Amino acid sequence: MSHRPTVYGTRHAVSAGHYLAAAAGFSILEAGGNAIDAGVAAGIALGVLQPDLVNFAGVAPILIRLADGTTESIAGLGWWPKSLPADLFMREHGGKIPDGVLRTVVPAAPDAWITALRRHGTMRFADVAAPAIRFAKDGFAIYPLLERSIGSHEHEYRRWASNTAVFLPNGRVPRTGEKFVQADLARTMQFIADQDRAAGSDRLAGLQAAHDAFYKGDIAREIVKFQKQEGGYLSMSDLAEYSSAIEPVVRRNWRGAELITCGPWCQGPALQEALALVEKVGIDGLAHNSADYIHRIVECINLAMADREHFFGDPRFIDVPIEYLLGPATIARRATAVRDDRAFGEMPAPLDRPNRSYRSTDADLPKVEADTSYCCVVDRWGNAFSATPSDGSGNVPVVPGLGITPSGRGSQSRPDPMHPAGVAPGKRPRLTPNPAMLVTKNGGVMPFGTPGGDVQIQAMLQVLLNVAHFGMEVQDAIEAPRVASYSFPSSFAPYEYFPGRLAVEGRIDKATRDDLAARGHTIQDWPEYTWLAGSVEAILTDPDTGMMGAGADPRRPAYAIAV
Repeated sequence: MSHRPTVYGTRHAVSAGHYLAAAAGFSILEAGGNAIDAGVAAGIALGVLQPDLVNFAGVAPILIRLADGTTESIAGLGWWPKSLPADLFMREHGGKIPDGVLRTVVPAAPDAWITALRRHGTMRFADVAAPAIRFAKDGFAIYPLLERSIGSHEHEYRRWASNTAVFLPNGRVPRTGEKFVQADLARTMQFIADQDRAAGSDRLAGLQAAHDAFYKGDIAREIVKFQKQEGGYLSMSDLAEYSSAIEPVVRRNWRGAELITCGPWCQGPALQEALALVEKVGIDGLAHNSADYIHRIVECINLAMADREHFFGDPRFIDVPIEYLLGPATIARRATAVRDDRAFGEMPAPLDRPNRSYRSTDADLPKVEADTSYCCVVDRWGNAFSATPSDGSGNVPVVPGLGITPSGRGSQSRPDPMHPAGVAPGKRPRLTPNPAMLVTKNGGVMPFGTPGGDVQIQAMLQVLLNVAHFGMEVQDAIEAPRVASYSFPSSFAPYEYFPGRLAVEGRIDKATRDDLAARGHTIQDWPEYTWLAGSVEAILTDPDTGMMGAGADPRRPAYAIAV
């Protein structure tokens, strides 16, 4: 039994990582906006409501499927400053990417939101940003996870006076129920909205003015001035030249349905590979969350994440062999490595290549850095929107007076330029956020996604199988207990590696955990529900009934609304 019901509607639905973001998106739908308008409103609001995990000047990968089936991804991910020396971190920082402005890449989210509105929306930036501006200006209530997150990173926030002023008002960690105001952020977003309105009645001209207000005007100058002051490399030309690429999606058939993800500039194709491997290895007849079932899906995840480590990166700089990795012959060969009686115990080697050497750690599992949020929308016309905005604020400084932290997503590049995800001027890091969609056999659609760093595709795979294999309702599928493997290098600096480590939520019984341990998994006990297991949000439409069901994860302050 789930804590909440699946919410059903016939008209439109939104699900987001914070209840006020869901309300923001819903208000746009009720005002006549489409899924893209509402999704952008919810996504911008998340940058206010979850400022420890999402930033207005962060990243925002977006996946859109229009009612006619047209599908595209907007790669809301910035590149490294073009003047950055490729060997900087190996030469001057001991092979590490330090906290601070040196991990800054071009802020992508504002452009990504505006690009989505320009291509497929019906409203102006000022319209969809209005709820977020209000939440920043008037404030909202601190919730338990935000209090915990700021408290656990208090010493990091205190490194910069600008961060302290925002996140430690009155010199301390804000408490649950207290009002949290971000006045500088409100002014920054309001300035952009004002430039939109000042452009006159032409919506597209207003969107261009909003874009230029961030990337070419006073905001850009303040960002660059502060970056230079702190020793960073971001320039006015980096900002002025930035545009979120419209990237090809990766799509594969599965049991008559179609899974759609973004490309290998993020980890989305690893979800495709894991699902294909699960299908090849086979789960028919296995009980949900039995030891046999968990073992098989975890080993398939480990194979997919090994290939992510060895092959994925910015396709503009490296050749990522997606067709090879997802081809039936490769999947069949990879699947033969899965043994029911024994876990890999370490990251599997890629096919026909030697494994790299990685240093393992015996420390506790890491807490997720720059952890992300998620939102999805389906409108009355059948358009679907899926986005995973991100970028936290604990390890990069807030720009004084602006209330934003330009994207620190450089932490997901490898310091070694020779790595597929290695640093290079103008190159994008390999991103963990990865929105997805499932198109069902009867023509329905399910946008879904989650925060959680390396846990993202693992949580998404489990929820997808809960819905499409076990036939669970959306909310039940989301709330069901989950597991997560850490048997591969982390995507975040310092790239910790926990060979064989498998985290298991406490609702999975001891006998199952003991069985998994006997097969070689090193079990890490999680509480019955933990925010570390992700926060999956999803909407599933059914053309046969004319209904759409939406769910949101109670592991975080996420909510869904449908009518």
